[in-house]
Amino acid sequence: MLRSDAVTKGIQRSPNRAMLRAVGFGDGDFGKPIVGIANGYSTITPCNVGLNDLALRAEEAARQAGGMPQMFGTITVSDGISMGTEGMKYSLVSREVIADAIETACNGQSMDGVLAVGGCDKNMPGAMLAMARMNIPAVFVYGGTIKPGKLGGCDLTVVSAFEAVGQLTSGTIDEEQLTAVEKNACPGAGSCGGMFTANTMSAAIETMGLSLPYSSTMAAEDQEKAESAARSAEVLVEAVKANIRPLDLLTKEAFENAISVIMAVGGSTNAVLHLLAIARTAGVELNIDDFERIRQRVPVICDLKPSGRYVTVDLHNAGGIPQVMKLLLDAGLLHGECRTVEGKTLKDLLADVPSAPASNQDVIRPLSNPLYAKGHLAILKGNLASEGSVAKISGVKTPVLTGPARVFESEEDCLAAILDKQIHAGDVVVVRYEGPVGGPGMREMLAPTAAIVGQGLGDKVALITDGRFSGGTYGLVVGHVAPEAAVGGTIGLVQEGDSITVDANQLLLQLNVEDAELERRRASWSQPEPRYRTGILGKYSRLVSSSSKGAVTDQP
Repeated sequence: MLRSDAVTKGIQRSPNRAMLRAVGFGDGDFGKPIVGIANGYSTITPCNVGLNDLALRAEEAARQAGGMPQMFGTITVSDGISMGTEGMKYSLVSREVIADAIETACNGQSMDGVLAVGGCDKNMPGAMLAMARMNIPAVFVYGGTIKPGKLGGCDLTVVSAFEAVGQLTSGTIDEEQLTAVEKNACPGAGSCGGMFTANTMSAAIETMGLSLPYSSTMAAEDQEKAESAARSAEVLVEAVKANIRPLDLLTKEAFENAISVIMAVGGSTNAVLHLLAIARTAGVELNIDDFERIRQRVPVICDLKPSGRYVTVDLHNAGGIPQVMKLLLDAGLLHGECRTVEGKTLKDLLADVPSAPASNQDVIRPLSNPLYAKGHLAILKGNLASEGSVAKISGVKTPVLTGPARVFESEEDCLAAILDKQIHAGDVVVVRYEGPVGGPGMREMLAPTAAIVGQGLGDKVALITDGRFSGGTYGLVVGHVAPEAAVGGTIGLVQEGDSITVDANQLLLQLNVEDAELERRRASWSQPEPRYRTGILGKYSRLVSSSSKGAVTDQP
């Protein structure tokens, strides 16, 4: 029995069938599984501009495999374009909108399965949230990574343009060079090319078995990406027939595998937020401390941007996520019994993958020669973050700094100070009231962090925030500070010049102020008025949970 029988079977469903006939159903089609094609196509961003071609390939492949595809649209917000503006507040919000849209369409139309096609950062976790909520057979098709831009023999990504702004203000480059970077950073379709959030989340989804092997690192414009989309649709129809559902795959062990791979590839801090949200929706007991536990035993073995040398197409050519997983599996750092949407175990899937990375590349290193002996995403706690915070310490020589607080109430004020050269070595920059509630929407801080790196201060300045960081960020940065300032968190009590310690070795984020003084400040603190009372941002700020719980809006 199919779920779609609710709209296709029985004489009382004659009107329903009449509507379906108008969109292409014939007499022999009402017994076939109806599969949704959730199409994230838009011309808003290069990440999504190629998705319609993939969706059409998947649609035709689903039909040929014996399914009846029904295509519908989902939205996206371009992080790269909205970065540094008020529009960035809608980015994390879009994750919930995407999830709500997919759930609404699939459940409203009694679909038997769904294939989601996405590109920009929030497309992936948004689709996963919907899949976990509905628990109908599902597969994700990543739109693919952009190929690197080229300038002077160097690979460029969009982060190169953000860093060039800082280089200009520090006098390292001139406006002509800045324009050259701008014109060459993004050469075509695809998501941002380093191991930033989009590629991190696509890698996590592949690891958890809800997208096909190798698909998370393919270039958007290569033919193999279209072929993978078609094969994904065939696999979905097979999964409907075999009744393979997302919650069969999204086990605690699968999430641990995803975390292990994210640590190994040097992935984005946003993975912490998104995996916590997906796990909560899937009913899996995952918490922020699990990331630290796994970080302690999994090294960083991939030399990828933003802090490394290579881009995601280089990782693909070196063996992709399956090669990374095979190294982890052989070392006992991966649960090989976890299953995929194809019905295979990871151990079976990786059986033919070499046990050592190819000797003619250095994108993927053996575990015996890692870039970092431990993972790069550290969970820091202390009186500034009693619920936890996420530090990204890749590319930092010494992940320890005690210095004076430089306090800013918004990202814009912080960036203006950086570009005006008001931030100096040893400072601890604090950007607050940018959390899930206070922002609202937890903006990413790529513009300030890239400007700091561009000025040569990447390992000399710490930046902490209750907002987020782009996957393109690196340096001594600490985000997701919880509780956030807007709900009374200690970060809201910091004053200019206070001593703050950021110590990734001791997993400490501490405001060096006496408890009695903090209590005095807390007594005089009052919650600010919401920045938005109406519209989606107003609704989001009223509903959203702490970042330590994934910043979800469908709390029970």
